[in-house]
This record gives sequence, structure tokens and C-alpha cells, in this order.
Amino acid sequence: MSSRPDGAEDEAERIYRQILDRAPEHDFDPTITRVQRTVDLLGNPQHAYRVIHLTGTNGKTSTSRMVERLVREHGLRTGRFTSPHLATVRERIAIDGEAISPEAFVAAWYDVAPYVEMVDAQLAAEGQSQLSFFEVLTVMALAAFADAPVDVAILEVGMGGEWDSTNVADAEVAIVTPVAMDHERWLGHDLVSIAEVKAGIVKDGTTLVSATQTEDVESVFMAAAARHGSRYVREGIDIEVLDRQVAVGGQLVALRGLGGVYTDVFVPMHGEHQAHNALLALVAAEALLTGGAALDPGAVEAAFADVDSPGRLELVRTSPAVIVDAAHNPAGAAALVTALDEAFALRRVVGVVGVLDDKDAEGILAELEPHLAEVVVTRSGSHRALEPDELAEVARDVFGEDRVHVAERLDNAIERAVELAERDESLGAGVLVTGSITLVAEARTLFGR
Repeated sequence: MSSRPDGAEDEAERIYRQILDRAPEHDFDPTITRVQRTVDLLGNPQHAYRVIHLTGTNGKTSTSRMVERLVREHGLRTGRFTSPHLATVRERIAIDGEAISPEAFVAAWYDVAPYVEMVDAQLAAEGQSQLSFFEVLTVMALAAFADAPVDVAILEVGMGGEWDSTNVADAEVAIVTPVAMDHERWLGHDLVSIAEVKAGIVKDGTTLVSATQTEDVESVFMAAAARHGSRYVREGIDIEVLDRQVAVGGQLVALRGLGGVYTDVFVPMHGEHQAHNALLALVAAEALLTGGAALDPGAVEAAFADVDSPGRLELVRTSPAVIVDAAHNPAGAAALVTALDEAFALRRVVGVVGVLDDKDAEGILAELEPHLAEVVVTRSGSHRALEPDELAEVARDVFGEDRVHVAERLDNAIERAVELAERDESLGAGVLVTGSITLVAEARTLFGR
């Protein structure tokens, strides 16, 4: 193992690149036993704090950020583990709402590295691959939270639930955001199969807080709660969004939680879906902090007013407006365009779209098409990105030949989209960059975010 150089940021970047050389996030064995071995050697740091665990298809990161801020507003120290990141890998491991420092990231690696190497050696002897990128980051996060120490960890699954690396932790409260089709290669090709994997985060005594689901999906979570003696809290039955009004910079919502009604709560995020995410976060905080009794309304208002979620309907430029959103499946794209129409009075929108090769490109484009005048297809730097020419073929089937443009590089795609948007000299033209989280991350970097 190398010694630590003086520059913590350089060392953190070197460690990140070293971990990145392992199997990528979407190349893994569907099991938690590898991570369990590692945390066992570490003394199971994930048992040193209370845990809120999140699964679902869309909205996990925004909901994670909301519930973390609510818990922190009540005087508890928090850890938050989310994925993927936008600007730096350190975003994934946040303590008290801030990305872990380079020094703490380096320390976390050196704390766990001997145990990672031991497990790698055991796995090699058994003919298995070494721990993956995501498995190592999970172990680092769990250890960093214990070292901080935090009172509560908010853990977002990387994928699924049952065999996700984060599932070595036992959730006191579990949140399920809406379940939709995504990651079919790993989770299954129907909603029930996907839900069954996600229900694996429910443990004995967990309070399960669920968004509105289809009847078949709800039955899966209801059965999981029954098996584990868990309280099952359902949106639309036990809790609900009572009202929402569009406001400058976000929306005012009224929420019925477990402990009562909270009115005139400002959420500085756009879209009806964010109101529902706020409800799930509120109820999870109630369950954790008071066992379901009402929270102080002032604390709730202060927490929500301070929430943000970069890369989600984020305005990164004006004149013309350039908006980025990390929607990467059809359900996310549908929520995006609804919120876009509501929050931004744009008469003409040109899209910049790039997707990963395992995503439903046609489904995403079909949701976007009625809301985009034209589209420029491109790609991110991810090795999983669909080539622009391939995406263009799909886009032409959806948009027609004349509305589709191709740019190999994202910077050129945005420049072209701005030109197309500005063809309309009237006010209200804009550019929407979407299709994958990696594309949005790169766009934010181009605009200095």
C-alpha cells in the first residue's frame, strides 16, 4: 500500500481512480455476502447508528436529501450515502449534509483498505472477482459514518434492494419511492419482479413508508411488511399530499403525515413528484424521530426551505434558459416534462439528449417528444453511453427526420441547441439537457457548477 502524500485532494482523486479500476457499478454479483464479510472484519460499523434506507425507481436522491435535512434540523448528526455523483465521488458520502472532505475520504480508504484486501484475497482463492467499485464505496461510507460519528445514516440503494451492498444495514425506517421499469437486466422484466427485489430492504420491525404504487406492487410490499412484523405506511391511505401551489422558486405544499397536517411548507424544488418525495421524507422523519407523532412545524419548514437537489430541473444558464435534469427512464422523463411545463414558461424548448445503452431510449424520447421543438442527440463520456448515431435512429422514429440533429460531443450539442432555440426571437426559448445522470453531470461542469 502506498504512503499518504501531502495533498489530500490529489490523494483522494488517486484513491478514487484506484477504486474505479475495479468492476464498475453495473458489473457485479447480486449478493451482499461479499460486503458482509468486509464489514464483519471491520466490526460491523453499520450497527453504530440508526438507519433510514431508500429504494424505488425515481426520486431516491431527492428524497434522501430531504429526509437528511429534516433529521439534521432536529439536532442529530447525519450521514448520507447516495449514487451516482455529479461533480466528485465525495458527494456520495456526505456528513451533516456536506460531501466528505478529501482528508476524511482518504482516511476512510486507509481505514478499510486492509480489510478490503483480505476479502479480495479470499474471493480470489474461491475463484471470484474482487470487491466492486460500489461495494468498496459502500464499505467506506459505512465506516466513515461510524468514525464521524453520526447518529443517523440515510442510505440509498445502488440498485434493487435485497442484494444491494447497502442492505448489510438494518433499516429502522425504509422508504420506497414509486416503482417503475428500469434496470430490467438485473431486476426483472415486470414490476412485480422488480418490487420483490426492492422489498428486500424491509427487516424485522422496520417502518415501511411507500409512495403510491400499482396494486400488484403494493401487494408485494404489504406481504414483506407482514412477514417482518413491520408497520406499512401507504401514500393515499395513511398519508397524503393535501395541496400544492406553484411558487417562485418551488412550491407550497400541505402534507398529511402520521402525526398531523403541515400547511404552507415551502419546498424549493419544482414538480408534483417533488411534493410526493417531500411527503415520504416527512413521514420517515416522523417515524424515526417521534415514532409517528407530529414534528415541530417550524423545524419542518426550516428544513424543507434549505433543501436542494442538484441536477434536478436545475437552471444552469439564462438567456436562453438551459435546464438540466437527470431523468433517465420513461417514468422520470414523464415527471420531468410535467414539471418543466409547470415551472418554466418556455414556448420553445430544444432538447439535448444522451442515454446509456441499457436504458429505454425510445420510451424516454417518446415522453419528451410532445414538449420539444427539436432534439440534439449526443453522448456522455460514460463507457456505457449509447452512440449518437444509434440514438439518432431511435430519435428519428419518434421525432421525424427534420427535428433530429446529431453532435458527437456534449459541448457542441449544447451550442447547437442554443442556436436552434435562439432561432425563435420571441421570449421563452430554452434548452433542456437530459437522458442520463452522467450527461447532466458533464453539462453542469461545462456551466461551472
